[in-house]
Amino acid sequence: MKILLDTTYFLPAIGISVRNLMKDAPVKLIQEGYKIFIVNITIFELSAKGAKYIAEGKIPAERVIRGIRAIAYNETINIIEMQESTILLTAFKFRKILDDFIDCLILSSAINQCDALITEDTHIHNIKENKIYQEIVLTKNPKFEALRLKEILKN
Repeated sequence: MKILLDTTYFLPAIGISVRNLMKDAPVKLIQEGYKIFIVNITIFELSAKGAKYIAEGKIPAERVIRGIRAIAYNETINIIEMQESTILLTAFKFRKILDDFIDCLILSSAINQCDALITEDTHIHNIKENKIYQEIVLTKNPKFEALRLKEILKN
């Protein structure tokens, strides 16, 4: 199964812990046989979040750089290019129901390239009953699911 992981699951790789979230989730999912994908905008998000923590003196720049490089050059993590036309067109449709365009790009990439999006983002989970969301999923990828990590991990 091809799953796209939201940015949150990669924050521990750059030295930022997330409360109530398994810090080695990507590794665990790979071990369970899932094919992992991210969107190239995730690298930007990690860099931006890392820059904030660096500026506050909470983590060293080298930690962020090392983590981003580990993700970007990991052969078991597939990177989706968000500038692909079908991804952008779908993201533009999602912008009608999601305020954060980065979330639109991540969701669109998942629907167009994967079987599921793993995210804790409540805004994404809250639109599952929206008519626009349902129409997009039905036409693009009828078996697609947006799930939380606990819904996919066996242990």
